[in-house]
Amino acid sequence: MTWRRFHGDRGQAFPIYVVLVAGLLFAALAYFTIGKAAIVRSNAQGAADAAALAAAREARDTLVPGLDLATLSPEDWEQVLLGNRFDASGGACVAAQDFAAMNDATVKCDASGTRFTVRSTTNGTVGDSVVPGTSGKRGEADATAEIVPRCHVKPGGPGSDDGSGPTPEPPGPIQFSCGKGVVVDYDSARPRAWRSLAAALFDIRLID
Repeated sequence: MTWRRFHGDRGQAFPIYVVLVAGLLFAALAYFTIGKAAIVRSNAQGAADAAALAAAREARDTLVPGLDLATLSPEDWEQVLLGNRFDASGGACVAAQDFAAMNDATVKCDASGTRFTVRSTTNGTVGDSVVPGTSGKRGEADATAEIVPRCHVKPGGPGSDDGSGPTPEPPGPIQFSCGKGVVVDYDSARPRAWRSLAAALFDIRLID
């Protein structure tokens, strides 16, 4: 009688065991899917950040065609520092797309003044999933980068107009005050590449 009761209890417990195992397997697959989705989302954010920074950097490093730095007055340089002389012909968004492709993603890019906003979509997906709504889902993320001036034309420096007379023609050397006592010089007689000068005059940063 005792043996029969034990055997019957074991038979009743077996379906419960199967349900528990199935639940554990489902939970494990769900956690795996969630982890993979987090990786895909992280990849999308990385691609968006890189693309936005690339767009801002390309714009910062490219001035409007035909602009001759050697002929700029201090007032003209202030316009450069405000970002009003960057080339907005579309090269920035092309750079964003190129960087996104290197990160296995595509982007939509929007340029507004000195800000560049992108939305990235990963080419890779979460794949098949037991979690409803996640199968084949791609990662998406947004990022905005901004060109920020770190300098201004140094008052009273070479090439500046202190009101005592007209600006010399052609303008002389220009000095930029960049904070913390840093001074950047530009001498039209010994010009430096704009990309090098731009890196000294501007910061590029991601913003919320």
